[in-house]
Amino acid sequence: MSISDTLAPLIGRLAFGWFFLTQVAIYGGNWDSTIDLMTFRGVSGAAFILVLTLLLITMGAISLIFGYHARYGALILFTLTMIATVVLHDWWRITDNPAQRATEFELFACHLAIAGGLLMLIGMGPGPVAIDNRNRGGGKR
Repeated sequence: MSISDTLAPLIGRLAFGWFFLTQVAIYGGNWDSTIDLMTFRGVSGAAFILVLTLLLITMGAISLIFGYHARYGALILFTLTMIATVVLHDWWRITDNPAQRATEFELFACHLAIAGGLLMLIGMGPGPVAIDNRNRGGGKR
């Protein structure tokens, strides 16, 4: 097994975990603004949904960082990413402001790319350096 086979999945999981934990800090730290955005976008029960979402994101990110049930963690993060992408970045509905439409499209595309990476993790597994593989001698799962 090469170094890239061993380290690439680990570094990728760490990058995803870091990204999602920073998002928790940003959205949790800007609580009122996040609630206002969610309410503006038509999300009912925004405070409850935000608490639940931040909790699930934290659990998913920690799962990826340690490689513990990483496929489930990636599935949770994939699902939340897709829901947030469609609900909060609906660029196709913006017709009167080309700059805002372009910004929302860019965010939509970035989130879609993140979702694609999570799907790869779901399909290929966490790699050999993961708690999921601790009893397999570092073998793939």
